[in-house]
Amino acid sequence: MSLPRLMSRVASAKKIGRHTLTGHKIAFHKRSRKDGSGKCDAFQTDSVTDFIYGVLFEIHHADKAKLDRYEGLGFGYEDKLVSVLDGERNLVEAFTYYATDIDISLLPYTWYLHHVVFGAKAAKFPEQYVAHLEQFPAIRDSDLRREKVELAKYS
Repeated sequence: MSLPRLMSRVASAKKIGRHTLTGHKIAFHKRSRKDGSGKCDAFQTDSVTDFIYGVLFEIHHADKAKLDRYEGLGFGYEDKLVSVLDGERNLVEAFTYYATDIDISLLPYTWYLHHVVFGAKAAKFPEQYVAHLEQFPAIRDSDLRREKVELAKYS
C-alpha cells in the first residue's frame, strides 16, 4: 500500500484510490524467501464480516513482470483476479498477490509493518483500521543495513 515503496520498484505506478476487498483478512504469515520473516497476505476467508482496505494502483502492462519478480510470484506468492469495491460501492476488477507458503508462527519486521501502516495512513483509512494494523506484533530486523535501506524510502 505504500506508494514510496511501490514507486521504488515500479516507476509507472499510479494511485487510483482506496478500495475494499471483502471475504479476506490481512495476515503476516507469508514466509519471506529472502529473510524468513512474515510478509503480508490478503488471506481469503470467504466470511462476509472479513474485509481488507487497500489501495488500487495502475501500472504499465510491461511493468507487471518486474513487479512479479519483486513480489516473488511463484515463490510463496501467486496472483489472482479479485473484485474490489470503490468509494461508490462499484465493483472493480484488480489483481492481488496471495500467499501459498504460510507459517502462522512468523512475524513481520518492524520496517515491513511500517510500510503497511504508512500506506494505510497515507490513504486515509479509518483510524480504527490503522490501529488494527499497528497492533500486529513485529520484530526488529537483525540486518540493520536492510532496515536502513527500507526506511530510507520515506526520507
